[in-house]
Amino acid sequence: MELVFLGTPRFAVPSLEQTAAAGHHILAVYTQPDRPKGRGQREAMPPVKEAALKLNLPVRQPERIRKPEVIEELRAMAPQAMVVVGYGQIIPQAILDIPPQGVINVHASLLPKYRGAAPIQWAIARGESRTGVTTMRIDAGLDTGDMLLKWETEIEPEETAVGLGERLASAGADLLIRTLAGLPSIQPQPQDDLQATYAPILKKEDGHLDWSQTRREILNRIRGLVPWPGCYGFLRGARLHVWRAREADAALAPGTLEVGKRRLLVGCGDGSIEILEVQMEGKKRMDAAAFLNGSPVQTGEALA
Repeated sequence: MELVFLGTPRFAVPSLEQTAAAGHHILAVYTQPDRPKGRGQREAMPPVKEAALKLNLPVRQPERIRKPEVIEELRAMAPQAMVVVGYGQIIPQAILDIPPQGVINVHASLLPKYRGAAPIQWAIARGESRTGVTTMRIDAGLDTGDMLLKWETEIEPEETAVGLGERLASAGADLLIRTLAGLPSIQPQPQDDLQATYAPILKKEDGHLDWSQTRREILNRIRGLVPWPGCYGFLRGARLHVWRAREADAALAPGTLEVGKRRLLVGCGDGSIEILEVQMEGKKRMDAAAFLNGSPVQTGEALA
């Protein structure tokens, strides 16, 4: 099948690679422009661009996919179908109308749950025990198109957004290949909007922990919001990132710290958690014991 592939993040790379390996003719790969990244703010290629160049595929990086000249370029290619995996821009109706087989999306949730930009992170942060991947035909709504195929999995108790994302990326690629092969015979299923939930784009403030929540709620959020924005509290006015933690059994008021035997505990709404790995604002990430060696934190102080 002659396809155009649109994607940007690492999550989309297995889908691109497997689409090429399955023998589909990828006319072009569209991805976001190179952006400054890291402390040095050097221009960095999106992961999909790196993968496409290794596959010797033509790459396009328009600032806006909806520009008339880009739409005309796509129309001239006359793809049979288009594939979208985490592209990062809304696909306008003028593009949706181009391919006769539709625009196929790989979405990292069991639609209609967790429509939106960050389904993996919010599924963990909100305590879901199961998730999966759905392929669908994109329409003009926000992840509202008819569903094609699904794959479901358990979320492991200690699994982070990073680990789950890797699993779903691989499963999503497999599901995409099955979807493309079965397009003529797959019966699309409409979504039940009444069952829909949303996974909005993550903001820095989403990582600010509410210590009045239960231990499980806080731990879910810590696992779900890695690597960005990460979860944090404020110690003496400075941001303290909490990268790893586990349940503890001390009875502490929400936010109150207890220091002892190279352990750092903080109170929650129903007890406490032990912080295992931290990063003070402007410092390196380290385990809690190393942090305590170089920090005069005392029992009774509090995280805000």
